Amino acid sequence: MNRQRTIFVTGATDGLGRALAHRLAADGADLILHGRDAGKLDHTANAIRDTHGGHVRTVVADLAELAQVRVLAADVLDVTDRLDAFVSNAGIGSGHPDGRTRQTSVDGHELRFAVNYLAGFLLTLELLPLLRQSAPARVVNVASLGQHPLDFHDLMIEHGYNGTRAYGQSKLAQIMSGFELAERLAAAQVTVNSLHPATYMPTKIVLDEIGHSVDSLDAGVAATHRLIADGDLATTTGRFFNQAHDAKAHPQAYHDHARRELWQRSLELVDHPDIR
Repeated sequence: MNRQRTIFVTGATDGLGRALAHRLAADGADLILHGRDAGKLDHTANAIRDTHGGHVRTVVADLAELAQVRVLAADVLDVTDRLDAFVSNAGIGSGHPDGRTRQTSVDGHELRFAVNYLAGFLLTLELLPLLRQSAPARVVNVASLGQHPLDFHDLMIEHGYNGTRAYGQSKLAQIMSGFELAERLAAAQVTVNSLHPATYMPTKIVLDEIGHSVDSLDAGVAATHRLIADGDLATTTGRFFNQAHDAKAHPQAYHDHARRELWQRSLELVDHPDIR
């Protein structure tokens, strides 16, 4: 990086988020790290400081509750007056350790949709004024190739539920709303991109669910870091990447009507006004 930047990463206590935080700290970035468990978050932050030095701040929230998401955004705004990048990484998988049966968030929304998508959607909206003020800034959504089309008549999957469908829906929603937000923002001001960082990295989610990995954490870190820091991507926006390669998301992501419907439904679900 050419200058010291402030970067906020959710889900920073395990797996990709933690490894990415170490890479960004090695770059000399100021970090704001989120976790759900204060003890694990402190351990992560201390390990980064001991290894790389630098400025690491921490913010705690359970993304399964929108009230906590709003407090989280306020906490970020309290600890920094600039934000060069927001990496929406936190999430839960399709099965263990979070279970395969349908669960709901504190607000009554399907849990995977709430944690993997709505929390990041709301955080982005709440942080958008600061991102704009810090231009050029970047939003990076850690999504997946595992996508499932949204049924707007049953968005909370009350019928025919399974964890794989719920996970895939939440990841496609990330990508779709990223495309929609990118259309609403000047690329020179804030870029918005999504990616599949790597396949079955050795993260807690993957190892608990399938017991083995395919790609390395380093591969996922490199792909995500590229969207945060590569100068050649300074005005690249509204894209989905498979690691470092341009990729096509599920066809629903390219339907204007579907993207607009998701956007409006999401604003209603998180009780937030539209952006201007």
